[in-house]
Amino acid sequence: MNTNSFSNSYKEAGVDVTAGYKAVELMKQHVARTMTSGVLSGIGGFGGLFELDMTGITKPVLVSGTDGVGTKLKIAFLMDKHDTVGIDCVAMCVNDIICCGAKPQFFLDYIAVGKNYPEKIAQIVSGVAEGCVQSGCALIGGETAEMPGFYPVDEYDLAGFSVGVVDKDKILDPSTQKAGDVMIAIKSSGVHSNGFSLVRKVFSVDEKTLSVHYDELGKTLGETLLTPTKIYVKAVMSLLDSVKVKAISHITGGGFYENIPRSLPSGLSVKIARSDVQVLPIFDVIAKTGNIPERDMFNTFNMGVGMTVVVDKTDADKAIEAIKAAGEEAYVLGELVDSDMGVIIC
Repeated sequence: MNTNSFSNSYKEAGVDVTAGYKAVELMKQHVARTMTSGVLSGIGGFGGLFELDMTGITKPVLVSGTDGVGTKLKIAFLMDKHDTVGIDCVAMCVNDIICCGAKPQFFLDYIAVGKNYPEKIAQIVSGVAEGCVQSGCALIGGETAEMPGFYPVDEYDLAGFSVGVVDKDKILDPSTQKAGDVMIAIKSSGVHSNGFSLVRKVFSVDEKTLSVHYDELGKTLGETLLTPTKIYVKAVMSLLDSVKVKAISHITGGGFYENIPRSLPSGLSVKIARSDVQVLPIFDVIAKTGNIPERDMFNTFNMGVGMTVVVDKTDADKAIEAIKAAGEEAYVLGELVDSDMGVIIC
């Protein structure tokens, strides 16, 4: 801790620099868990240094992704639980990066707070570190900004940025897809980190509603909603080593109808039997409580499908085996057909 840096005037304005130093000290143990061989700099510098391992890569292409946790943070505030939203933050970035076949290398976070409570910052960073461990990338830097008068003293925002690398010759090529190819679903853990503005409206979220236990969920609403986003890096990397993957979609805000078409070439759509979609109980609870039309549900939430992967029909069984061997659940979701409708659920 820097004992020589202190400003009474700044502290009276609401910013305590010594709290920032304490937060850094508390988070170091969590950051240490994420260190990989490529990290060249320690925490506290002006920039994070990372040396790429170029083994097996002849034409390196960097792939970047940035995102935040969104209004799911409101659930964390109400439950005073801050050690999992960091996983969501990492997931929202690295799950995008792997959609083109890239492997995440490092991550940086940005935490903006109304008041710096070092122990709370350390809890947040512990989640970020866990997300980095799950995705095999290093937490090489970040920023904690104390912004009194801008955020309430007990609230914060959390965002992040990640960089991955892929050999140019191994970037996924969605144009290779054809009618008859199979789309595989990789199951989600729940709502992940999208659609929470609607969720909060449906349940009129407060401490009381979050504490309600639902038999169909097997836990309280709050516990269910705060379940971290699945990180699919290890499953997708294993999959890429097993079969030829033609396209990957990360199912985030906008659900099936917005995200799946992003990985489909013109003239192709995916036909999905509604009965084949393994919808998680939380989505049935949301739809029933809010009286939300099914079309809107599929256009807002992941509905139990965190990612979709397209492979040749002959590779479907092998692909599912590879995903399951990596610890995730997967099943055949639909089949590609000649059409310009994007997603056909029937």
